[in-house]
Amino acid sequence: MSFPWAKHYEPKQPVMRWLDEKLPLPRLVYNAVGAGYPVPRNLNYFWNFGVLAGAALAIQIITGVVLAMHYAANAGVAFDSVESIMRDVNAGWFLRYAHANGASMFFIVVYTHIFRGLYYGSYKAPREMVWLLGVVIFLLMMATAFMGYVLPWGQMSFWGAQVITGFFSAIPLVGDTIRIWLLGGFAPDNAALNRFFSLHYLLPFVIAGVIILHIWALHIPGSNNPTGVDVKGEQDTVPFHPYYTAKDAVGLGVFLLVFASLLFFFPNYLGHPDNYIPANPLSTPAHIVPEWYFWPFYAILRAFTADFILPAKLWGVLAMFGSILLLFFLPWLDSSPVRSNNFRPKARVAFWVLVVDVLLLGWCGGSPATPFFIILSQVTAAYYFLHFLVILPWIARTERPAPLPNSITEAVLAKHGGTAPTKSALA
Repeated sequence: MSFPWAKHYEPKQPVMRWLDEKLPLPRLVYNAVGAGYPVPRNLNYFWNFGVLAGAALAIQIITGVVLAMHYAANAGVAFDSVESIMRDVNAGWFLRYAHANGASMFFIVVYTHIFRGLYYGSYKAPREMVWLLGVVIFLLMMATAFMGYVLPWGQMSFWGAQVITGFFSAIPLVGDTIRIWLLGGFAPDNAALNRFFSLHYLLPFVIAGVIILHIWALHIPGSNNPTGVDVKGEQDTVPFHPYYTAKDAVGLGVFLLVFASLLFFFPNYLGHPDNYIPANPLSTPAHIVPEWYFWPFYAILRAFTADFILPAKLWGVLAMFGSILLLFFLPWLDSSPVRSNNFRPKARVAFWVLVVDVLLLGWCGGSPATPFFIILSQVTAAYYFLHFLVILPWIARTERPAPLPNSITEAVLAKHGGTAPTKSALA
């Protein structure tokens, strides 16, 4: 769908005309995130989080590349090299804290981005591929973050690697062989550290490539919006620039303020104190936990405590990975033709129950494995799967949604009042 105000890129200067003819990169940017890209006029600030995720990735890549110049991927000196970065490298403490806390900020932004998609039905047709590529990005992020957590080679790094790679030993017959092959030995050591460093350096660039595909897939059907109603015409849209570039700039400013507050005032708040102790294979920490953004999945893993046909450990591993892989099937599990939960009262209640459920799973995952937390993790893990496999499909078939607006413009005017814009106002 084309609109009169969404004009094609027309370079004015001779150099830009020559560049547009030989390598039309400015044209690509203009049509992707500039005035040539029409966007629904009613996007709220939750639509900022895609841009914020890109900014967080850029921060991680820049700081990571500089840190790699000073890091030594050797089990004998890895811990000391990190301490040297903190003490001896100019602004090394800043780079290290920015990278470590940047990972947490990245996950906060991505989790918000995911739950926004769940609430507003952004996984539904015709945006299934956008959602599927987003889940791929999430899996790559998790792999990258896990391997990055191992690199400081502190106590929690070593034992976290021991526990996570131990998942593979739960696979019947070939599990131990796979684990030894991945680690390059019988326990995390120099070979594993080198492999994890290499992959941790590589995967962010793979993530960047998949993000390009993610954005490309989004531009084919166009952005979803809070009403979930398709764009009907020119009056329903505005140019991406300057309207949403300005809005994204405000969001980016708030993001950087929060990030700076965490970085300068609470740099170790989201970390674990045991990781300031050098890795010791002979001393097991009293309570082994992954980083906070893995806690819900760690709780699902620990929820299985009894053997039933298969070993409990294997059930836990299957459930943990299944809780993520389940998201790939969400566009087909939720068959409701209405996208936005603003018009689905039952689905809206189920969504907020899911949010509470995931928060409880996170609480369980970060707590000691006492009987109370094990039982709570079992209940919340069961609900997690019930939500996607039973409750959401049932709601989609039985729910009577509220009446949808005829257009995005109608919804905007009903909320704020006023009259429909003229074509000249949008030009």
